[in-house]
Amino acid sequence: MTPDEYLASPVELSEILGRPADDPKLLFALRAASRRFRGAVRHPVTLVEGDTVTLDGNGRESILLPVWPTTVVTSVHLDGALLADGTDYAWSRDGILRRLGCRVWPDRLRCLTVVYSHGWPVDEVPEDIVEVVLDQARIMDTVKPGIQSKAVGGQSVTFGAAAAVGVTDHWAKAVARHKVRTSGDA
Repeated sequence: MTPDEYLASPVELSEILGRPADDPKLLFALRAASRRFRGAVRHPVTLVEGDTVTLDGNGRESILLPVWPTTVVTSVHLDGALLADGTDYAWSRDGILRRLGCRVWPDRLRCLTVVYSHGWPVDEVPEDIVEVVLDQARIMDTVKPGIQSKAVGGQSVTFGAAAAVGVTDHWAKAVARHKVRTSGDA
């Protein structure tokens, strides 16, 4: 089990649930919540080095790389020709790839190939991701699937709408903020 498979700390979840950080059920819930978040945003979240993407041109000066933060752009090829960083293009940590020299990216499909690194080191995952993953793990650990209301003797338990549908508004906002960006997002 590698620490980078979790997007939040088992110790933090153990404090929330009041169980040891190495409890198998706790770790399963945290692993499942981390996988669920990664699946929802369609990328690993943590640092990926040397990722190669093929992008469509948009006829504009700037293009968004699919995943941010961008830590390095290793190469940009336009129709197979290698472009020079600082002369032909510039890039930002926010994943903006800008054409330089009063030029625009061509408005053609699959004309750009970019090799870049993106994501956060495991110990720097943004707090909004950590928070929603911990919350989702807590819900997964606590709520029994398919049960919305349960009555035994004189006691009754009803789970809220978030448990019934599986995500909270906070989760949905974090996913929207960190999801893979497409050409329509520019």
